[in-house]
Amino acid sequence: MNFLQVGDAVIHYRAEGIEPGKPVIAFINSLGTDFRIWDAVMEELGDAYAYVLHDKRGHGLSGAGSPPYSIETHAGDLIALLDHLKVEKAVIWGLSVGGLIAQAVYSSRPDLVRGLVLSNTAHKIGTPEMWNSRIDTILKNGLTDMIDPIMERWFTPAFRTDDNAVYAGCRAMLARQPVDGYCGTCAAIRDADYTIATARIAVPTLCVVGDQDGSTPPALVKSLAALIPASAYAEIAGCGHIPCVEQPATYSATVAAFLKTLPEH
Repeated sequence: MNFLQVGDAVIHYRAEGIEPGKPVIAFINSLGTDFRIWDAVMEELGDAYAYVLHDKRGHGLSGAGSPPYSIETHAGDLIALLDHLKVEKAVIWGLSVGGLIAQAVYSSRPDLVRGLVLSNTAHKIGTPEMWNSRIDTILKNGLTDMIDPIMERWFTPAFRTDDNAVYAGCRAMLARQPVDGYCGTCAAIRDADYTIATARIAVPTLCVVGDQDGSTPPALVKSLAALIPASAYAEIAGCGHIPCVEQPATYSATVAAFLKTLPEH
């Protein structure tokens, strides 16, 4: 296991295949998950790429630091990790809140960004009222009562079956996330609005979404793509909010086609 102290939090990370000349992908997880959600995607993409993964502060094995957070705090954690690993440029691939963090990384350090994959995300997600209600409920009752409604937004009915062991594992992963870290990141999403900053993105960008995403529906992701000059947009058929888990092969192939269009430097 690898850990890096960044400010007031210890960040758990994994780095694979980093060597001179090999393109790097830095993954950023969604809310309530850890970096294991990318395992199948890395298997699909293979060793043509190097990979950097980390658990957001307050998630997985990373320390909580001092919640609530900002998206910029999360972005700073990844920037510090890339600098620590001496990664000079990477494709930043963010899912849901990870997509907001990816936008913040570009806004702060565009020199680090070769391209962006903004997956199942937007420039602004939800309303303050919605996030405050979720925070209040979870602080009062814990995550257990929220698991079923969250799963309904994450996955299609076809995936949410009692005999699907992967689905059962995702439920357990969410249930085991620290409440303070989860709510701290809810606050970061609540306060984030990248509408203006995202319009300044000047690197190749793919906006991708599952056509049955219950958290960031296709119309919202299309509105994100419309803000970004020369962005590409793609939908994964029969898929929800976490395509790296629900449809990793189709998802990886869709993004791989985009990655092949990127300039080498």
